[in-house]
Amino acid sequence: MDASELKRALKNKQKTIGSWLTLADTDICEMMCRAGFDWLVIDMEHSSIGLREMSRLIQVIDLFGLPALVRVANNDLTMIKHAMDSGATGIIVPMVCSPEEAKEAVQAAKYPPHGKRGVGLYRAQQYGQNFQGYKQDAMDNTVIIAQIEHKDGIANLDKIMAVEGVDGFIIGPYDLSGSYGKTGDFTAPEVQSAIGVAEAYARAGEKSTGIHLVHNAGKDLPERMTAGYNFIAYGSDMLFLLEKLQSEKDKIQTIRKSLS
Repeated sequence: MDASELKRALKNKQKTIGSWLTLADTDICEMMCRAGFDWLVIDMEHSSIGLREMSRLIQVIDLFGLPALVRVANNDLTMIKHAMDSGATGIIVPMVCSPEEAKEAVQAAKYPPHGKRGVGLYRAQQYGQNFQGYKQDAMDNTVIIAQIEHKDGIANLDKIMAVEGVDGFIIGPYDLSGSYGKTGDFTAPEVQSAIGVAEAYARAGEKSTGIHLVHNAGKDLPERMTAGYNFIAYGSDMLFLLEKLQSEKDKIQTIRKSLS
């Protein structure tokens, strides 16, 4: 799936499954690219990935012909510009709580007259060799996802999704639960009600609805797809590694006990 195919899939609410990169390692990134995901997200909000590492990870993802999205640390004009100029297919913007904040994200990601992104020549523009071609591609295929992870974002969901240039949203379940004073408690009635609002939009809304399945991703995936989510982040490099290590640790302990 390339950038134009992801853009089209989001527009048509076609189901796609991607994953999350939190480790600044190109070898791990390459393994994730070979794992069959439709797209990958480079996380710059809750990881130690810096600008240089981000650019390297985008290069690897590009070599596999996959869309590379960047979750920026915040809704910041300069940070979004760095991600886009490094060749990101698009951005995921955390903690979008109002249509005004959604408009700011769109403005930061798009060139004038559709936005206010500064014009420079770097990797995305083939180091200055193809600015015109890149400009058209960015106009057509840049992906902008609002992360809804606060009760105010839930309250303003329809207005946020009405902002031109926003392709969809993705639920951030941990921060969403925290905004109700129930951090990590996804069974709390307030949190369940908020997720219900997101799922109602997933079924009836015009734009794409996403969620990040963190723990127990495999178990929850069919249920979430049935609920109407179509832009699904499945696990992460760190969690896949941790789960495998824990599984092997359990095997070793079982063998040791059997031999003692």
